[in-house]
Amino acid sequence: MSDIQPGSEIPSLTLPAISRGTLALYAGASGDHNPIHIDIDFAKKAGMDDVFAQGMLSMAYLGRFITAWQPQSKLRKFTSRFSTITQLYDVITCSGTVIELIEQDGETLARCEIQACRADGVQTLAGEALVAVS
Repeated sequence: MSDIQPGSEIPSLTLPAISRGTLALYAGASGDHNPIHIDIDFAKKAGMDDVFAQGMLSMAYLGRFITAWQPQSKLRKFTSRFSTITQLYDVITCSGTVIELIEQDGETLARCEIQACRADGVQTLAGEALVAVS
């Protein structure tokens, strides 16, 4: 792990476009059956143009991204905040950078800034992860 240093880029992860099927499958897996995510009529009555992704779907993508880089067993902390709605058909890319290495509880941890962005570069989710690297 000596190659992990401040400034190291984490290999990005680009997911397929968000589809109605994606939203339905995530609703079933997560238990989030809020109709704003799966029922276009409900979404339109709420003032939206169409359904949109569950916020936690993007967080799940970020979790998948960080654990594709380092095993889940090395993840010590994972936080995020939502920046904007992920719309139907958005293509999301997760990326991140190691900001610093810190010592905590006898481990060397990489503090990483992570994010999910649409294809047009607009950030939908921003977060941070602490990952053991020693």
